Amino acid sequence: MLQLLWLIPAIPFLGALVLALAGRALSRRMVASIGVGSVAIAAAISLAIVPAALALPAPYTQVLWTWIDVAGFRPEIAFYLDPVSLLMIVVVAFVGFLIHLYSAESMEEGEGYSRFFAYMNLFVGSMLVLVLADNLLLLYLGWEGVGLCSYLLIGFWYKDASNGLAARKAFIVTRVGDTAMLIGLFILFHTLGTLQIQDLMHRASAHWAVGSPYAIAAAALLLGGAVGKSAQLPLQTWLPDAMAGPTPTSALIHAATMVTAGVYLIARTHVLYTLAPQVQFAVAVVGAATLLLAGFSALTQPDIKRVLAYSTISQIGYMFLALGVGAWAAALFHLMVHAFFKALLFLAAGIVIDALHHEHNIFRMGGLRKELPIAFWTFLIGGCSLAGLPLVTAGFVSKDLILWSAWISPYGGLGLWIVGIIGVLLTALYIFRVIFIVFFGTRNTPVTHRPRYRIIVPVIVLAALSLVGGLVKTPLLAFLHNALPALVDARTGSMTELSSAVISGLAFLVGLGFAYLFFIRNKQYADSLMASPTARLLHAFWLSDWGLDWLYDRVFVRPVVWMAAINRRDAVDSVFSLIAWINRSAHYALSRTQTGSLRWYAAVVGAGAVIFAGVILLT
Repeated sequence: MLQLLWLIPAIPFLGALVLALAGRALSRRMVASIGVGSVAIAAAISLAIVPAALALPAPYTQVLWTWIDVAGFRPEIAFYLDPVSLLMIVVVAFVGFLIHLYSAESMEEGEGYSRFFAYMNLFVGSMLVLVLADNLLLLYLGWEGVGLCSYLLIGFWYKDASNGLAARKAFIVTRVGDTAMLIGLFILFHTLGTLQIQDLMHRASAHWAVGSPYAIAAAALLLGGAVGKSAQLPLQTWLPDAMAGPTPTSALIHAATMVTAGVYLIARTHVLYTLAPQVQFAVAVVGAATLLLAGFSALTQPDIKRVLAYSTISQIGYMFLALGVGAWAAALFHLMVHAFFKALLFLAAGIVIDALHHEHNIFRMGGLRKELPIAFWTFLIGGCSLAGLPLVTAGFVSKDLILWSAWISPYGGLGLWIVGIIGVLLTALYIFRVIFIVFFGTRNTPVTHRPRYRIIVPVIVLAALSLVGGLVKTPLLAFLHNALPALVDARTGSMTELSSAVISGLAFLVGLGFAYLFFIRNKQYADSLMASPTARLLHAFWLSDWGLDWLYDRVFVRPVVWMAAINRRDAVDSVFSLIAWINRSAHYALSRTQTGSLRWYAAVVGAGAVIFAGVILLT
């Protein structure tokens, strides 16, 4: 069964190729069959190899062919299956399949149906290559593949100029991180002589001491790549604008592909971070700062998808916090659970958006609890799992594990734990703000569309996983521990795991209580609060992503535009224009000597001979 590993990414790639070449000639039913079916087969193979993978005494490597063989540089097209990559392919393929099934109905009335599924298949295939790659060069190929697909899908409705701008913004901002990552790969190969991940980790441990400058540089540069791809500070500004793409695209980017790639990269190269504790601490700080920033920004957004976008940024911040304190397995556990409830939230939001004729503003919704019961209950379950409803949801289990790890880890401490608790309160507040505004109160927009089975089935499955996904905590952590030994110890002090969980549950209840007070019980509280100039200023600040877009526009964008305006004629081109002018002038001057007079030609030849002879005699 393990010999079929290569088919997991290959079949979605084949589906993308068929749809790209022949999609216009196929019926919509056939397009959906290929687009959904290819990912369904990949998911089925992923699940089928789980028993064989669990029985393996050691990781399994499948070498397909040698990619490059030049001067000792010999990367291969090879796939590496261990507990980490097994978890990732199951999550990516299975959640990707549910999103594709949803898309078959959600996108069927729009244009570009075959193009959409070609992009989506390519997206899933690229992510599967990324997580299965045996070496960092192949991983980088998948890394750039998901970057390309995000550009194509965010700008899918390219006739709207704003969508094209959002796509370019995502592409350019993530290229900043990708450039840092590429430099990191050069450093790793130059100093250690390989990009094969397992060999690289062994050589790094053998040749570099803790705190080595090379280890710090390589880890920091890979962190730069992860920050860009996973939308963490300071490169998070692209993700809210990425909501310009179709809703299934948003679900795929946020739940199963793209933004989780940075978390996977750090977990996969965790040895480098143990050798660079300063950078590892920076990972935790970046995650903690990002989860707070995004949580406050989510409180102010009127667009339902932008709320969920900031929610993703915040939840990835929790994963970075776990990575930074050495709780690698806890980060991946939350990654899995997040894939379930975030895909659910986006798909349930898509039901609402489609039902209200593409309305995104939550303040134009309302009263949809009875009109759209499937959307209500599934969004409620997803929201509870996101916020961490105690004892009931998978999100509570995974987030509580991160908070406990932040407390007991020698790389964590009280400050990081407090930030995580504040994040729980903010999450409950902003997600129940959306739930109360959208599904309670009076209805402001009529319902014009209702979902059918291809939409209902995926959201019900994801809702179930968002509730019961936490039950696999103990076996999953034991399974992942073989590949990712935790760096936490028993530094508990006065705190116990139970007390941490109780405080987290209380933070959830406080956030829920404030949301109920402001948006159900007495809405005048929120209105009177916003009457304060300070509150309005703070609201505008958080709404604008803490002014970072404004800052980047003035520090980076406007200077480039200014220089381009000055250099409109292009100074470099003027050099080549000068060369052309010299040639034209020389041609003109020489052409003037062509008079047709033989006596003139003879005189010139004679004069030239005299000058030549004189030069020889003088030298």
